[in-house]
Amino acid sequence: MKGMKTFNYTKPYFGLRGGWLTFWITVACGADMTLYGYDQGVFSGVVISSDFLHIHNLEGPSKTTLLGTVTAIYNVGCFLGSILAYWLGEKLGRKNTILVGTTIMAIGAVLQTASYSLGQMMAGRIIAGLGNGLNTSTAPIWQTETSKVQWRGKLVVVEMILNIAGFSLSNWVNYGFSFAKGPISWRFPLAFQFVFIIILFLTTPWLPESPRWLMAHGNENEALQILAHLEDQDINDSFHREIKYSVDYERTNSVSWGDILRGRADEKSGTSTVRRLILGMGAQSFQQFSGINVTSYYLPTVLTTSVGMSSDLARLLTACNSVQYLCFSLIGIPNVERWGRRKLLIFGACGQCFCYIFITALIRYNEMEGYSHRYEVASASVAFFFLYYIFFGIGMQGVPWLYPTEINSLTMRTKGAALGSATNWIFNFMVVEVTPIGIQNLGWRFYVIWIVLNAVMVPIIYLFYPETAGRSLEDMDDYYRVKPPLLVFRDKEAISSKRPERYRVRDEQLIWGKEGIEVDDLTQHIENGDNP
Repeated sequence: MKGMKTFNYTKPYFGLRGGWLTFWITVACGADMTLYGYDQGVFSGVVISSDFLHIHNLEGPSKTTLLGTVTAIYNVGCFLGSILAYWLGEKLGRKNTILVGTTIMAIGAVLQTASYSLGQMMAGRIIAGLGNGLNTSTAPIWQTETSKVQWRGKLVVVEMILNIAGFSLSNWVNYGFSFAKGPISWRFPLAFQFVFIIILFLTTPWLPESPRWLMAHGNENEALQILAHLEDQDINDSFHREIKYSVDYERTNSVSWGDILRGRADEKSGTSTVRRLILGMGAQSFQQFSGINVTSYYLPTVLTTSVGMSSDLARLLTACNSVQYLCFSLIGIPNVERWGRRKLLIFGACGQCFCYIFITALIRYNEMEGYSHRYEVASASVAFFFLYYIFFGIGMQGVPWLYPTEINSLTMRTKGAALGSATNWIFNFMVVEVTPIGIQNLGWRFYVIWIVLNAVMVPIIYLFYPETAGRSLEDMDDYYRVKPPLLVFRDKEAISSKRPERYRVRDEQLIWGKEGIEVDDLTQHIENGDNP
């Protein structure tokens, strides 16, 4: 049939090449990000299920702290998984690490879905988190290392959208099953994870390994074969030269964790390594300090406890909110290059601070005994929860995940991404742990914390964070090689959302096109900051 792809089962990857092969890698990575988003939202409906609370003996105000721990402990597993992914990913490869992570997630999902005790549920949460940490730290690297340069940005957009789509789906599943009575109201939403787990098991094993990982481990012939399939070309040494250079450069200039801890990282990289690591980790912490997981994990709880709504209405509003969150996130992601990282982060922090000011004030009056308009102010606060997600979706959803991969040097990209992800997960745990306790004990005062944190982000981003939009890794290395001042806001070039002209001039003399320059010579030129 015209236009349909036919599969040749006798050839590698069922005969798929080029765009079709990249498409199926994206399906696998997209299923992983959708599962990540689904897991972020599904427990918000579980924790207000009366059957779940009864079976696990979590009913009553005295169990609020324990309920927060059960919810938050998932993020401890994610933190450990993201740290483990750095070593395991280098030993097993990208796709095998994802298969290990998916297997661990499947075990965790079974334990949670079949849980009849608090210990079993907590074990399931930790195990599932461990697998998710492995997967979410590995899948983006696998996608990047198997995609053409001109497709990478578009595929990042797709994966971010699928992450939010998974979050939205979990809220609608929670709402739909809230009408069911008994165990199915929370067991089915937890079991639904297997849809994405099965997709990962069906797609990942037959897809190609990262050619960059293969080349780094001495399997150059296999890497060339995979590159030929991905590029839909014959084997040609010319189109793997950049990967070979990158691998050799990283091997020669690699920085160990010991070098970083002893403050010797700059002796090898010479490009403000620790400072750049802190900036990347800080960007990831901003996402959690924005207060997003006060609502991602607990919005139904917030709406029932702080606003005073019924659990059915709270679930419905949470599900509706997730749809508008998905829609408005589409605005920020395609424009992240046009507006720049700094502007999006500042825009998000300002808007989130504004929303929490009104949320705090309105909930304050809602909790005031004898106030005659409590229903009206409680209803008004819902609008600002919705508005909060608009600012977060545009400004804070994607940039904290992009920034660590851009601000760190070539030799520190993997470590920087791992530390950034781990930072996000550990602060995620902290926020999810304290939220139910804060809502119960502090009432409206709990939301003041998020006003302050969002307000503090604005000057920090403005003063210390250089722009990375439009810059290559080599551009950022050039910038940090001259030891720029800590305060970047006075340097118009450093904060411009457009690429500085001097980098374009340098590119006109790129060493790639010059004949007779070997990889070792390239490495020396880059280290010296030369333009040969």
